[in-house]
Amino acid sequence: MAKQKRKDSQVTEKKNKKLKKAAARETPLAPAAPPGTEGAPAEGAVSPEEQRVLERKLKKERKKEARRRLQEAGISVAQSPAARRSGAALALDYLCRWAQQHENWRFQKTRQTWLLLHMYDRDQVPDEHFSTLLAYLEGLRGQARELTVRKAEVLMRELDEARASADAPLPGRTQRVRQVLQLLS
Repeated sequence: MAKQKRKDSQVTEKKNKKLKKAAARETPLAPAAPPGTEGAPAEGAVSPEEQRVLERKLKKERKKEARRRLQEAGISVAQSPAARRSGAALALDYLCRWAQQHENWRFQKTRQTWLLLHMYDRDQVPDEHFSTLLAYLEGLRGQARELTVRKAEVLMRELDEARASADAPLPGRTQRVRQVLQLLS
């Protein structure tokens, strides 16, 4: 039993030495830490958890350093915005998938929220998609349905007041609000 313990301690000592050597090699890449803050832990006092934490910190510091070097060289590390699709395109694809490929469709709250926020805007939701959106709204349930009705009623009152005060409201928007109210009320 004593031999086994000695063997285990020798193995852990070897691992500690290897980790310290690796850390020493990587340290010049990282900015120097102020004395007394982190520094190298005392001999044999480093637990495996502390080693993992130190390794993660070193990895982060190396990454920051590499990013800083690239930035100094003038190379952009940020993703290009053209690679990401807009919320409008994603929401309209979601709506079309609901209508045409219902078995492959799955509910996505963010897409539904986007559609509910922009459904009165003809630029965001074109007329060819609005009829599909109305069909989608028929299946609306719960709080989303109640909130949509309340917002439509408030919007209708505002549009009526605007018409009464001689401000010309958008006829398309008024028509869309009416259609939504008729459908959901």
